[in-house]
Amino acid sequence: MEGVATPEPKEKTSWLILVVLALAQFILIVDVTIVNIALPSIQRTFALSNTNLQWVVTAYALTFGGFLLLGGRSADLFERRTMFLSGLTVFTLASLGSGLARTGDMLITFRAIQGLAGAFMSPAALSIVLVTYSEGSQRNVALAAWGAVASAGAALGVLLGGVFTQYLGWRWNFFINVPIGVVVFIATIMLIGKYRSQSVSRSLDLVSAALVTGGLMTLVYGLTKASTYGWGDHRTLTYFGISAVALVAFVVNETAVKYPLMPLRIFRVRNIAGADAVMLLMSAGLFSSIFLVTLYVQDLLGYSPIKTGLSFLVFPACVAIAATNVPRLIRKIGFRPILIGAPMLMSAGLFFESGIPLSGSYWTYVAPGMVLIALGMGATFVSVTIAATSGVAKNESGLASGLVTTSQQIGGATGLAAITAVAASSTTHYLSNLHLVAPPTPDVVAAATVHGFQDGFLAAGFFALGAAILAALFIHSPKAVSAPEQTASPLPASESVGPLQAES
Repeated sequence: MEGVATPEPKEKTSWLILVVLALAQFILIVDVTIVNIALPSIQRTFALSNTNLQWVVTAYALTFGGFLLLGGRSADLFERRTMFLSGLTVFTLASLGSGLARTGDMLITFRAIQGLAGAFMSPAALSIVLVTYSEGSQRNVALAAWGAVASAGAALGVLLGGVFTQYLGWRWNFFINVPIGVVVFIATIMLIGKYRSQSVSRSLDLVSAALVTGGLMTLVYGLTKASTYGWGDHRTLTYFGISAVALVAFVVNETAVKYPLMPLRIFRVRNIAGADAVMLLMSAGLFSSIFLVTLYVQDLLGYSPIKTGLSFLVFPACVAIAATNVPRLIRKIGFRPILIGAPMLMSAGLFFESGIPLSGSYWTYVAPGMVLIALGMGATFVSVTIAATSGVAKNESGLASGLVTTSQQIGGATGLAAITAVAASSTTHYLSNLHLVAPPTPDVVAAATVHGFQDGFLAAGFFALGAAILAALFIHSPKAVSAPEQTASPLPASESVGPLQAES
């Protein structure tokens, strides 16, 4: 036992804390997708090429995912609330800077800073949740809400992006974070006390941080360039090779240093590696499917930004249905059966979407697949978060939460890059097989684009199917995971530092 447990917070205050932290997580996830619908407007404003335009999305996901391990470890080594508030402050200011940007390069820079801040903000928030709620039914309910926010946020980002872009202008996709950030900051100061660290060392393994961040960022960059250079091009293979060397060096360094960034012993906790792998593959399928559906309904079905956003309402509704019912199901059968069945449900939805026609009805060819994807994703996010954080010591809760969030963001970034490359390559291959002697007509381009989308959805479906297979092979859970909650031992009054002080 690494420290003295804290008294349980009053129930009302406890759930207010969850609302505040979930709201912070919500704006982080929303910012991954909220700009998708605004990209054409941003492109016109700054005259960006398609290559540069993608970095408005990719810069955020790269720095977010790339620095999450460092952010998670920092939450364990230093005071959690301070790390959360610091990240929140930088994120809010970077959001303001993004909205005020006067050039494309300035916008991309601020987006990267947003992601960097989120990498410290998100694991600190989730680690506070883990030490606030006792393992068992109380934590399962809290993580169910957290999972619902994570999976619904991506789809709601598209809806909000449509509303802001059409009625207020694309800059409001970033301005909206400012008042929310201020509210969350004030609420955090009022509701959440400091969490003292009991770690022996405050040393951060910066060499490992550079290796893992550089390796992951190079991997995603290589994936984004694959459709341009070609998968077998020496430049693409060079990026992949550099990424592999950096990630292998990271693992080797972790075994050699005294205070590693990611202590490999954490994977002795059953389910962590399996759960993180499931999260990575499911996020790859989710983010890529949202991207493809957004392009399909706008570019091929002719939907306006607001109509596109409204068409995504079915997604958060189904996520909410799944997320609110899964905790009761987990108490009865455990999370393993859900982590096998839910990804299969999502893969069925993605395979259904691979049949989209050149022109068709949204309710016939898109909505049914989105319902299956949303139900599968909502059930998976709740279950995988519980599996990836159960049985973890409080002094490593930030690391565990950083790992699962890293898997989510890196899965989303790599999946989006890979599926976009697959779709682009498929479109190019379709056109080349026509052996046209004149530039293709708009109808031919549209047909080629749909063919690319179909292959993209098909590949995303195999991501989700792979997650189900991994869950079957590596996830283990008892039939009931809601063990009796441990009785907390109160701290001496002289040691109290806040309403929700916790040892870590």
